[in-house]
Amino acid sequence: MKVEIFCDGACSGNPGIGGFGTVLRCGAKEKELSGAEQLTTNNRMELTGAIVALESLKRPCEVTVTTDSQYLVKGMTEWIRGWVKKEWKNSRREPVLNRDLWERLLAQDKIHRVSWTWVRGHDGHLENERCDLLARSAIEDYKKRMGI
Repeated sequence: MKVEIFCDGACSGNPGIGGFGTVLRCGAKEKELSGAEQLTTNNRMELTGAIVALESLKRPCEVTVTTDSQYLVKGMTEWIRGWVKKEWKNSRREPVLNRDLWERLLAQDKIHRVSWTWVRGHDGHLENERCDLLARSAIEDYKKRMGI
C-alpha cells in the first residue's frame, strides 16, 4: 500500500509551546493529525509530526514523507547512519540532539519503505500549508486549554 505523509512543526518561542500537523493520504482517503507540547523546540515538533503519522499506520507501507524541514530530511537521509555508527555522537563528538525522536523514526523506517522529500516552506505547497495551519492551531488550542 502506498501512503503519502505531509508534516510540519511550529513553535511559539523556541523553546516554547510547540505543535505539529500532519496529513496522511492513501488513494482518495485522507486523515489529519495534530498535537501540541508545553516546552519543546521547532525541530522536535518537525520530527514528532513524522513520527505520529508513521506510527499511526497499521501495517508496513511504501511511504513518501514530504516536509519543509531540512533537519528531518537530512537527518534521515544523510546523518543518521553516521550517528548510529558513532554511537549517537555528531560530527563534533557531542551527543545527538533529539536522539529519542530519531530512534523512533529509525524504528519506523525499518517497518516501512520510506522516502523523504523536502519542499520549501510557506511557498504555496497546498499540503505543507495545511500542515502548518494544523500545527499552529494545535498551539492555539493548547494555550486555550491551559489558560495561557
